[in-house]
Amino acid sequence: MKKELKPIGVALLLIICVVVAVWVYIRIRPAAPKDYQKSVETGSAIEAKYMSNGGYEVSIYEETALQVFKKYVIYYPSELETAGKQYPVIVICNGSGTPVTKYPAVPKHYASWGFIVIGTEEEYAWNGFAAEMSIRHLQRLNDARLMGDGKTNLFYQKIDLSRVGIVGHSQGGAGVLNAVTAQKHKDIYQAAVCLSPTNKELADRLEWTYDAAYVDTPILLISGAGGGDDWVVTGKQLESIYSDIAANKVMARRKSTVHSEMLYSADGYVTAWFMWHLQGDGEAAGAFAGTAPDLLQNPLYQDQHLDIGPYEG
Repeated sequence: MKKELKPIGVALLLIICVVVAVWVYIRIRPAAPKDYQKSVETGSAIEAKYMSNGGYEVSIYEETALQVFKKYVIYYPSELETAGKQYPVIVICNGSGTPVTKYPAVPKHYASWGFIVIGTEEEYAWNGFAAEMSIRHLQRLNDARLMGDGKTNLFYQKIDLSRVGIVGHSQGGAGVLNAVTAQKHKDIYQAAVCLSPTNKELADRLEWTYDAAYVDTPILLISGAGGGDDWVVTGKQLESIYSDIAANKVMARRKSTVHSEMLYSADGYVTAWFMWHLQGDGEAAGAFAGTAPDLLQNPLYQDQHLDIGPYEG
């Protein structure tokens, strides 16, 4: 009997090892490829330009937070350490179970375009709380000459809090909508992006409720259309969110792109949106505004809608 059980025991042990290995891989694998800027297909010169890395070298700063999200992670242009100027900000809201350290290529890409980018290890970002705390943390960093350990604060007076944007994917999209409508510093945001935000019905069932009707921040909504629809927000569901927002809004769906890939696949237009609204980049504005907005002509996208008012390029 013992001899018969032995092979079964070995087989069971192998199965357990495989399951554990797969679980570990899933937990540690990046949620965005480190070289997605090169591998993701683009459909226009403007999208290609802003999908590529910008001209800034990037450094990283981390600080422990006595919060459920554990720490703040800040990506910034390396020149900030010696330059005498301020930099605009992008706040990141994480998708479900996806802390910012699981997709470092994304904040690094934004920072390469001249932004200070802050994220956390929050795994449930639907209410915008981590984003709110990130804003408060940046305010403290901007005002303090010295850090808690007495060292010089490299961010002192380098953070331009009059130029702040926010982006989030999936549950993080709900987080963006709550950050710009329900949190204390909702009025600080000058631009917002929701990538495949959780649809209203699902959000309500999960108690991640938001009300897009209160959004008055210029906002870009992009979802996937891989296999016909993005399972977290279908085309009709995205249009419903879009319809709730009064004005200063853009929506589109990227063809042949599944939900998880939307974290990074539309980054050319996400970066262009922030470059326009936070850095006054006229070429980036051409992606969404003017007589022939680039997004409307891009063959990789469908269901494009724009309502951004008059624009003089």
